[in-house]
Amino acid sequence: MATDNASSVTEFILAGLTDEPELQMPLFFLFLGFYMVTVVGNLGLITLIGLNSHLHIPMYFFLFNLSFIDVSYSTTLTPKMLMGFVAKRNIISYAGCMTQFFFFCFFVFSESYILSAMAYDRYVAICKPLLYTVTMSPQVCSLLLLGVYGMGVFGAVAHMGNIMFITFCADNFVNHYMCDIIPLLELSCNSSYINLLVVFIVVTIGIGVPIVTIFISYGFILSSILHISSTEGRSKAFSTCSSHIIVVSLFFGSGAFMYLKPPSILPLDQGKVSSIFYTAVVPMFNPLIYSLRNKDVKVALKKTLVRKFFV
Repeated sequence: MATDNASSVTEFILAGLTDEPELQMPLFFLFLGFYMVTVVGNLGLITLIGLNSHLHIPMYFFLFNLSFIDVSYSTTLTPKMLMGFVAKRNIISYAGCMTQFFFFCFFVFSESYILSAMAYDRYVAICKPLLYTVTMSPQVCSLLLLGVYGMGVFGAVAHMGNIMFITFCADNFVNHYMCDIIPLLELSCNSSYINLLVVFIVVTIGIGVPIVTIFISYGFILSSILHISSTEGRSKAFSTCSSHIIVVSLFFGSGAFMYLKPPSILPLDQGKVSSIFYTAVVPMFNPLIYSLRNKDVKVALKKTLVRKFFV
């Protein structure tokens, strides 16, 4: 139900991922599987880092927080999406929609900046190895993490401020499987280019600034790697960065494809598919990428399993 007054909107109807009846149950089990792998993988990585003291270094401190962010924002979105596959009418209250939107923005912005903090950590480790312990001290890591979550709060508050001042029309049908800024603006009676401009500016800060930081970091890293004389040294340096590069490409690629193109170029139905990558696929793949391609994590996993076996 919706009226002309924004404050009297009580609920929205979510379109979901598809309206094809024969696809509902297969998609339910597919995304349930994705969600289970995401939760088990990320909580497993959090536990592994917590239990193994040799992983208590800056790189894994940030990876610990990346896993926390991934499991949190996947939990913000996926359960409601799963309900949409089995419910006759996929309804979400106005308060529920705004709450989901706030935490979605918070965790997505936080993920963007934790990835840039991880790139900076790799830059210091490879380009300034002798100063690594001093540069990436616990105090510096704590400040970087404070900045990460601070930018998460900024992104959530900025987007919420943008959406709270618009008036919704009689139509309360959200053409998405979640409450997101673009489909909500489409329902507005009074949204203007100013609202879209605010979205573009805020998303540019959320995606553009971390991407620039990551590119600069990897520019210096590449330069340092090319100056390494031994092939083994180069290979080791590349391997420490490869997992991070894969995750960055998946996350920022799908996010930029969704938000930094005009709706006329990217229809909303295609945008749903794009958003699946950073809301469901990336959180699932992150722990797999970092564990399967990381020797320290594999060694820690073996030690933990052996310890549990002996107990």
